[in-house]
Amino acid sequence: MNQPFRQLSFEALPARPSRAHSFLELETKSVEVRSEHFGAVTIRYREYGSGDPLLLVHGLMTSGYSFRYLIEPLGQRYRLIVPDLVGCGESDKPDVGYTAPALARFIGELMHALGLRGCDVVGNSLGGYLCMQLALADAGALDRLVNIHSPGVPMTRLYALRAGLAMPGTRAVLDWVIARDPERWAHRHVHYYDETVKSREEAGVYGAPLATVEGRRAFIHYLADALDPGEMRAFVQKLSRAPFPVPMLLLFAERDPMVPPRVGEALSKLAGGSELAWLEHCSHFMHVDRPEACADAIARFLERQRAPVSEAI
Repeated sequence: MNQPFRQLSFEALPARPSRAHSFLELETKSVEVRSEHFGAVTIRYREYGSGDPLLLVHGLMTSGYSFRYLIEPLGQRYRLIVPDLVGCGESDKPDVGYTAPALARFIGELMHALGLRGCDVVGNSLGGYLCMQLALADAGALDRLVNIHSPGVPMTRLYALRAGLAMPGTRAVLDWVIARDPERWAHRHVHYYDETVKSREEAGVYGAPLATVEGRRAFIHYLADALDPGEMRAFVQKLSRAPFPVPMLLLFAERDPMVPPRVGEALSKLAGGSELAWLEHCSHFMHVDRPEACADAIARFLERQRAPVSEAI
C-alpha cells in the first residue's frame, strides 16, 4: 500500500482500476424531475440488486460512480438506486443557485419521482449533509439514514472558500484552471487513504462533466452555495433543538484530509439519538477504501433498526 493519502502522479495512474467492478456495465436510466427550484431536469441513475430499495447519494465533484464497489456487497441485500445528482455526472446542469436547502428538497423531489419516498438512504460526504437537511425539513422523506463522513459544521476553510469565491474574477479564474485539464483536476482533488486505487478510468468519469461549460459552472455553484458556512450555522441550530427525526448512523473515518473526523463527533452530539461508528484505514470515501467493511456497517445498522424491539435488545 502507498503511504496514506500520498497521491501518485497523474502519469502513474493505471488505465483501469486495480479492483474490478461492474458499475459502468449497468444500464443508465433516466427520470424527469419537476423541481420547484431547478425546473424540469433529467436525472441519470443506475439500479442493481433486489430487495428493499436503498438510495445511494454521492458527494461533491463525484457521481454515482463513487459507489461502484458497494454495488456487489449491498446489491445482494437491497435494490440499489444510484443517481447522479442534479449538476453532476450525466444529469442535467441548470445554471441556478445550488444551496444546501434547495439540493435537499431536490433529493426529496427525486425520491418522489422514482417512487422512493420513505425508503432508506446512504449519503456520502456532501450527500450525507444534504440528506440530513432533507430529514430535518421533511422527516417522512426517508426512513433511515447512513451518513458516510459528511461535513455539516462551519469550518475555517469553508469561510475562506466562501470569501475567495466572492472576490471579483475568482470564479472565472477557477473555471479556466479546471478547463485546462479536468481529469488532472479530478485526480488532484479526490483523496483516498490508499491512492493506488485510482485510475485513468476514474479521472475520466469525474473529469467528463468538468470538461463542459455547464459542468464547471454547476461545480462552482456547488462550491459557492452548498458549502455556505452561514447555512451550516443555521443547520447546527436546527440539529440542536430536538432529537434527529429518523434513525441515523454517522459512519466516519479516523483520518481524513478533507472533512476532519471531529465533525463526526460534533454531529453525533448535535443529532440526538444518532449512532456514531468509526472505520480505520480509510477516508471519507470509505466505500472505495474499504467497501466490504463499509457495506457490512451499513447493513448491520439497517437490519438492526428494522428488527422488532424484542429482537434488537
